[in-house]
Amino acid sequence: MGRRGNGEGSITRRKDGLYMARYTVQTATGAKRRTLYGKTRQEVAEKLTRAMADRDGGLVFDADNLKVGEYLERWLVDSVLDTVRPTTYERYEQIVRIHVRPALGSVKLKNLTPVHVRGLYREKLEAGLSARTVQYIHVTLHKALKQAVQDGLIPRNATEAVKAPQVRREEMRPLSAEQVKVLLEVARGDRLEALYVLAIHTGLRQNELLGLKWEDVDLESGTLRVRRTLVTAKGGPVLMAPKTKGSRRSVRLTQGAVEALRGHLKRQLQEIDRAGSLWRENGLMFASESGEPLDRRYLTSCRYKALLKRTELPMIRFHDLRHTCATLLLSKNVNPKIVSEMLGHASIAITLDTYSHVLPNMRDHAAAAMEDALS
Repeated sequence: MGRRGNGEGSITRRKDGLYMARYTVQTATGAKRRTLYGKTRQEVAEKLTRAMADRDGGLVFDADNLKVGEYLERWLVDSVLDTVRPTTYERYEQIVRIHVRPALGSVKLKNLTPVHVRGLYREKLEAGLSARTVQYIHVTLHKALKQAVQDGLIPRNATEAVKAPQVRREEMRPLSAEQVKVLLEVARGDRLEALYVLAIHTGLRQNELLGLKWEDVDLESGTLRVRRTLVTAKGGPVLMAPKTKGSRRSVRLTQGAVEALRGHLKRQLQEIDRAGSLWRENGLMFASESGEPLDRRYLTSCRYKALLKRTELPMIRFHDLRHTCATLLLSKNVNPKIVSEMLGHASIAITLDTYSHVLPNMRDHAAAAMEDALS
C-alpha cells in the first residue's frame, strides 16, 4: 500500500491498546490536526472515513476547543430532538440546562474526567437533590457522552467510571380490602368517584386513567381499552400513545366499575348541558368541568389528598392504588400472568419482582391445594 497523502489520515495503536487516527482539516484559523479513537483498527478506520467525508463536504468544527456546554446543546438538537417523545426531550433539556451546563459547561469536552462527573453528583446530593434525580443526570450525561465517543470526539465516556447513587425503591403502601371499602364509601358522590373506582379495580396508571376516552370503553360488554396516556409537557397536558406494547391492552371491568362509569357518564352529560358553549369536547372520560384535560398535579394535590384526609386513612400516593389492585388480586391467588397483563407490565418478571411480598402467602395456598388434591 502506498503512503497516504498529506492530510489523508494515519492510524496507529497506543500503549493502552486503543487505536488512534489523525488527520488534518482546514479551519478559519488555519490547518489543524484532528484525532479519533477506537477499540479496533476497523472501528477507527470507519470513523476516519466518515470524518474525512465530512471534512471534504465542509462539515468541520473546532472539536479540540469544543466545550461540554456547547456539545450538549448540539447533542440535544442533532441527536435527541427528533428521536424521542416530546416529554423525554424536555426532561433531557431541563437536566442539561439546570444541572449539567452550569457546573460543567465551561470544561473542554476532551478534558472532561470521571473526577468532574463524580464531583457534579456529590454537589447535587449535598444540595438536597434526591438520588433519583441525580441518577437522571447520570443517564442523560452518559447518553450524551456515548454519542460523543461514537462520533470520535473523545476516546472514552467519563461517566462509565462513575457509579450513580443507588436509588432505594420507595416503599409501597397498598390498602387492605377494608380500607378500600372506607375510601370508596367516602368517595361516593364525588365528582371523580369513578376514577378512584377504576384505579383500584383495574390498576391503571394515573396517566392512563386521565387519557381514557369514552370511545375506549364498552359498558355493555364490560371492557376497557388502554390506547393513550395523558402527559404533562411545556405547553400543557398532551395525549400520547403508551410507551410500550404491553401498555396497550384490554381490561375486563368489574360490575362495580361499570356502574361507577354509568353514573359518571350521567354526571358528565349534566355538566355539558350546564357549560353550554363553554364546553371543550375532547371525548375524555375524566375532564375538567369545561371538558379540558385534568392536570395530574391538581388531581393529586387538590382532589385525591383532600379525599384521603376525609377518610382518615394513611396518606398514600395515588400510585399506591395501583399497588392495592395488584396486591388484592395476588393475595386471592389470581394467576400472576393475568395480573401482569392487566397492569400492562412488560413481562411477568416485573410483576413477580414488584409484588414478591405477596408470594409467600401464595406458596402456602399452593401447598394446601396440593395436599387437598392428593387427599
